[in-house]
Amino acid sequence: MRRHYSDGFLQTLKDGAEYYISNFVLALLHRLGPERASNFGAAVARAVGPLLPASRVADENLRAVFPHFDDMARKRIIAQVWENLGRTVAELPHLSALELTESGPGFEIEGAEYLRPGPVVYVSGHYGNWEALPPIAARVGLPFSFVYRAAKNALVDRLIQSFRNAAINADVPMFPKGAAGARGALAHIARGGALGMLVDQKLNDGIEVPFLGLPAMTATAAAAFALRYRCPVIPGRVERIEPARLKMIVEPPLPLPETGDQKSDILTLTAAINAVLGRWIAMNPGAWLWLHRRWPRAVIAAKLAAQGS
Repeated sequence: MRRHYSDGFLQTLKDGAEYYISNFVLALLHRLGPERASNFGAAVARAVGPLLPASRVADENLRAVFPHFDDMARKRIIAQVWENLGRTVAELPHLSALELTESGPGFEIEGAEYLRPGPVVYVSGHYGNWEALPPIAARVGLPFSFVYRAAKNALVDRLIQSFRNAAINADVPMFPKGAAGARGALAHIARGGALGMLVDQKLNDGIEVPFLGLPAMTATAAAAFALRYRCPVIPGRVERIEPARLKMIVEPPLPLPETGDQKSDILTLTAAINAVLGRWIAMNPGAWLWLHRRWPRAVIAAKLAAQGS
């Protein structure tokens, strides 16, 4: 009992420390202004990130997916990945202030004609500044709810959500990943809502679908929701043009398969979504988050062995 109490107390202290540090850093980034904050986040992440173990994961992923890239090319991409991540974090406190502009801090939109009220499923990935997708859509009067991965530290999670809420400035629900969140998201679509989903992370309970040429366990929720309610699936991403200057690119809706075979249709649509994400990543590899194990270790090992790596 005493050990259990001690562990709980230490965890509370750890969570509190993480919260106060996160709050301090985000407040500092806010005071720097959007451009200086973005550059500061990029510099710190680019200096520290390549030294972390996650960079080895990124290097393995890149060797398996793009075997024609040499060591220098992979190192350059990994540095770009960290820089993009640092900018994305540092720009979070400024998303609420960014507006549609022709130059400087702000954003522009390509494909705005494809944005629409619900029911609709927007799909994207951890590419460019993915945090800016809901705020930009809200600025043009078409806010959407989204599914998010909650931070392990509940205090830090509430802090992050406060910035997201301020950036969207609209009454839309957010759904944490998990069974309860999935039920809420499905009910939201059923009520005619618009929902955004980042669909590029590994899900062991998903289905195996090609992603960048390798078999990857992939979430089916986006396809299942769209097929159940026959609503459009619209891909969109945010490219970073300059520090704190963003461009949201919205693409036409994907065709919805109609074979009558639910499993087959979900597989077809999920594969089509992965193909779109893969196309974006191939165009700009440094904009995607290569740092996580998107593919099973065995798949990566087998591909590297076949390449003689």
